Amino acid sequence: MMAAFLLRYGEIALKGQNQGVFLETLTRNVARAIEDLGPCDVRATFGRVHVTVAADTAAAIERLRKVFGVVSLSPIREVGLDRTAITTAAVAMAEEATGRRPEIATFKVATRRADKRFPLTSMETSSEVGRAIRERLPQLAARMRDPDLLLQIELRDRAYLATETIPGPGGLPYGTGGRVLALISGGIDSPVAAWYAARRGAVITAVHFHSFPFTSERAKEKVVDLCRALVEYTGPLELWVVHFTEVQRAIQQQVPDAFRVLVMRRMMMRICDRLAPRLGVQALVTGESLGQVASQTLESLAAINAATRLPVLRPLIGADKTEIMARASAIGTYGISIRPFDDCCSLFVPSHPRTQPALDEVDRAEAALAVDRLVEGALASSDVLRISRQGIAPAAVTAAAGGAAKGSSTAGGE
Repeated sequence: MMAAFLLRYGEIALKGQNQGVFLETLTRNVARAIEDLGPCDVRATFGRVHVTVAADTAAAIERLRKVFGVVSLSPIREVGLDRTAITTAAVAMAEEATGRRPEIATFKVATRRADKRFPLTSMETSSEVGRAIRERLPQLAARMRDPDLLLQIELRDRAYLATETIPGPGGLPYGTGGRVLALISGGIDSPVAAWYAARRGAVITAVHFHSFPFTSERAKEKVVDLCRALVEYTGPLELWVVHFTEVQRAIQQQVPDAFRVLVMRRMMMRICDRLAPRLGVQALVTGESLGQVASQTLESLAAINAATRLPVLRPLIGADKTEIMARASAIGTYGISIRPFDDCCSLFVPSHPRTQPALDEVDRAEAALAVDRLVEGALASSDVLRISRQGIAPAAVTAAAGGAAKGSSTAGGE
């Protein structure tokens, strides 16, 4: 069974001389999203991306609606630029739609004529097709605003007809926005922040700080499952599992209670800072939202930033919790995030955290830590996993600063 679609993009159309780079990346990402479903053809044409794939329509939609850069998509029927063929196809599609949805009482035909050689204008085409639908289905009334059935016709190299528009994630094609390290704790916020960064084209490498036995193996499994949910949008990604137990133990023993979470965040920044050059990473991504908890005040965020030379991107900085939860539900991470397995930060929340710390206070609080030794030890004991739709495998990497991460297979594309 061959399914056909038109994909619409938005922001890419505003690009200048490099628009071709964005379109090439988008078409490549679309092809990768569906290539395992069956033979496919993907091409950019007349301001759209045209897709055919030998696959079930519903299965293809589930993949295509998650491709960053796609604003919306429609399953289509194609015919030649012939008035009779267009009208016949349109009437047949209207009949099929009313068969599936008997409650349809109103309709509208909307035509876009990209190929100006077609003899009728857009309005004339809509009127001609609308009259034929009314003759075949007299129970339907034309309605220009909020119709029950919207039949869209695009006149391009061929005529493309659709009765359904499915929203996509929008944004920019994945792979056009540089590389970032996304800190994934296992909570609700961090995977949503990673999703937003990927939506702007940034390639994600995930980092999780694991503190066994303070946190369980099931906490790590939760993070792996969160990455598997993100892979549905990004394609394959790497997850660095940094063993953080010794760092956390040292903080517990040597840092005053009020500063422990803040110093933990600073140590995470330092570890990522050391890892970034190895991976060609240009920024860090975190799930912090201004004022949500004590470590997310402006003063705390400034102290955290001071521990890294890299920009720290915070896509959720102005979002409230209900907005973040809604997005998590929409992208499939919420149900995973609420599993009852604590991450390393949640286990050592002080009863009276310092909410407006001065940088010199924080420096004094962590002065007893052997920072370099702890950072190197954490990196040396890291595991690296490659996560894709096909499964999970260790990923071989070159030696990290201060030691070699463990793994056994080459990381890369599908």
